Amino acid sequence: MSDKNIPLFRLHDLRYAYGSQPALEISSLDLEEGQIHAVAGPNGSGKTTVLKLLNGLLEPTGGEILFRGEPINRRGYACIRGESVLVHQDPYLFDGTVAQNLAFGLKIRKLSSRLIQRRIEQKLSLVGLPGFEHRRSRALSGGEKQRVAIARALALEPGILFLDEPTANVDTASIELLERLILRLADAGTTSGLCLPAGDPSGVPGRGSCRTRAREYIQGCS
Repeated sequence: MSDKNIPLFRLHDLRYAYGSQPALEISSLDLEEGQIHAVAGPNGSGKTTVLKLLNGLLEPTGGEILFRGEPINRRGYACIRGESVLVHQDPYLFDGTVAQNLAFGLKIRKLSSRLIQRRIEQKLSLVGLPGFEHRRSRALSGGEKQRVAIARALALEPGILFLDEPTANVDTASIELLERLILRLADAGTTSGLCLPAGDPSGVPGRGSCRTRAREYIQGCS
């Protein structure tokens, strides 16, 4: 059990560069357990880079990231990747059925067929897509693809869910469904942390109740 006085993540003098091009500088930032965190800023401000750093897909150029009070070093990156999942803004779905997409990671983890089937049904129901198991991924709308990708991530039962602009490039009805889903996940304690870039603060997806609930860091990555 984690200490409630210790933040989920603590960033200190964090820097990242793509080659010689600085991409990110954050002097200090704490992300608490059990919260929705939104990072807002214009394109190119480093929002996705932050998620990749927190998810362990990238290593900082400088500075430090603490995960529940412990520095993330080379050994720690395997730990954080094991506890978190990043759903990309334009998620890739395998050609095949929705069930096959959700089952892929579970089969790698050698879960039983019965448990895999139960997880698939539970997570599709959670994202509002019950009965979609046999739908072909090619036939899904943009909003449905995003929800299937979130269901696939949730099937792994991660402690931390990173969503990279989950409401980008989807219709208004899908935005509302995704916002309600994010709130349900937070209220149900499904994950210990929900982190999502919210886009450009001047007019962004996530502008409703979900964004109101989020602990927001405007241009926190610039």
